[in-house]
Amino acid sequence: MPALYLHVPFCRRKCPYCDFFSLAGHASQLAHYPDLLIRHLRLAASTGPWKGPLTSVFFGGGTPSLLPAAAVARVLAAARAEFGIEAAAEVTLEANPGTVTPTTLAGYREAGVNRLSLGVQTLDDAGLRTLGRVHTAAEACQAVAWARRAGFSNLSLDLMFALPGQTTSDLHAEVDRLLALSPEHLSCYGLSVEEQTPFYHLHRRGDLELPDEERYAALFLALHERLSRAGYAHYEISNYARPSRQCRHNLGYWQRLAYLGVGAGAHSFLDAGWGERRAVAPDLSRYAQCLARGENPEQTLETFDRRGAMAETLYLGLRTAAGINDDQFRQRFGLGVAEAFPAAVEKAGRHLRLQGESWTFDLDGWLLYDHLITPFL
Repeated sequence: MPALYLHVPFCRRKCPYCDFFSLAGHASQLAHYPDLLIRHLRLAASTGPWKGPLTSVFFGGGTPSLLPAAAVARVLAAARAEFGIEAAAEVTLEANPGTVTPTTLAGYREAGVNRLSLGVQTLDDAGLRTLGRVHTAAEACQAVAWARRAGFSNLSLDLMFALPGQTTSDLHAEVDRLLALSPEHLSCYGLSVEEQTPFYHLHRRGDLELPDEERYAALFLALHERLSRAGYAHYEISNYARPSRQCRHNLGYWQRLAYLGVGAGAHSFLDAGWGERRAVAPDLSRYAQCLARGENPEQTLETFDRRGAMAETLYLGLRTAAGINDDQFRQRFGLGVAEAFPAAVEKAGRHLRLQGESWTFDLDGWLLYDHLITPFL
């Protein structure tokens, strides 16, 4: 059964580190955007290979919390009408703490959203200013309190670490403040500079100093140790969760399960054959024009052959603590991991382990992930 991702490419202000498709200052287009999402859902249901019921729904962005609760309710109602949504489905909405109120949060919960992902990033006001966020640390804490009052019992917070000048002591203090909020889930990302972002140009000019590899590793390991001691399972390179609180939607990505992407800039994955990836162009005008003509706005990005499917299965699965089950890999592809990629397995050395039936990276292997995974691709 497919998952559904809905991309909402609008923000109050574009963060200087962000390279996702999002637009700032387009309030008039935002008002009509839910109608486009609903039209896209109906088109996908009538002309595409997608069959329900949906196992998860994820509103991502951009800043989905710029949508009124009534608009979220309309989109979910359309998804339910076209595909069906399982009774126990996980329904996530990403939210910026500076864009929510007690009323909007209660409205999202009433609409059927049962998991909230708050883009806190840091609880240090100076750090928030550096990152270009539109909220303060106090507003982030207030948003958490409002979310709990609205009935959200599954709350994820984003943390960005390896900020300019950040020390291990700084990070420990940051984690203390986050743990005081008792989230069920934490997504923890090291600050990186992506091409064509303002941070990239600042970094190239020498105006933005980031931790070197040794300092980054120390911060990553310190974060892992603190959150593990606090009872959070490190179930994916960047994600920690209380028991049974892993993000089911994202687990589907890493397990290479089918999902439908709706919205300008959204991606889809079909698991028929060896798999196919599709994408809607990050162009709001083109998106609206295609839908007005009744045309599928998606374009095929990649159709996988057997070798490509094996490589991507490893690329995604080895990001997780569960890793890759060798028997299942053999049943799917006719070869075990070591038979399919002997040189890559040897190069990974002690960092890649076959424990029981599953291949997994150790913690240092996750630190070296980009380097160690390249020979498999």
